[in-house]
Amino acid sequence: MSYLLVGLGGALGAMGRHGVGQLVMRFGFAGFPYATMIVNVLGSFLIGVVVGYFAKTTPEWSHSARLLLATGFCGGFTTFSAFSLDAYALYERGQMGGAAGYVGLSVVLSIVALFSALALMRGLI
Repeated sequence: MSYLLVGLGGALGAMGRHGVGQLVMRFGFAGFPYATMIVNVLGSFLIGVVVGYFAKTTPEWSHSARLLLATGFCGGFTTFSAFSLDAYALYERGQMGGAAGYVGLSVVLSIVALFSALALMRGLI
């Protein structure tokens, strides 16, 4: 059952990630991995909301909910493997500043998003 929960959540997260990529492409952003950066930051915020909510409202939140939402959905939505590949691609194209900016912004903004979400959830609940 645990694999089904992770798989279902992961599939939904992956579809959400694909949707963000399609949306970014629709607006004509090219040449920089905006979609991956947006997904990583948003995914960090979402996992902060999920963990913050359940930790505050249900200290012993169910293993099934954790598998579906945190491991499955958030894990399928955020992909640091794509992040690494995008950083490498920028490096390979000779865009050293872009690669450094992409790595730095992605990491810092994701951490800030997680801290913000946890603070938000602590304030709301």
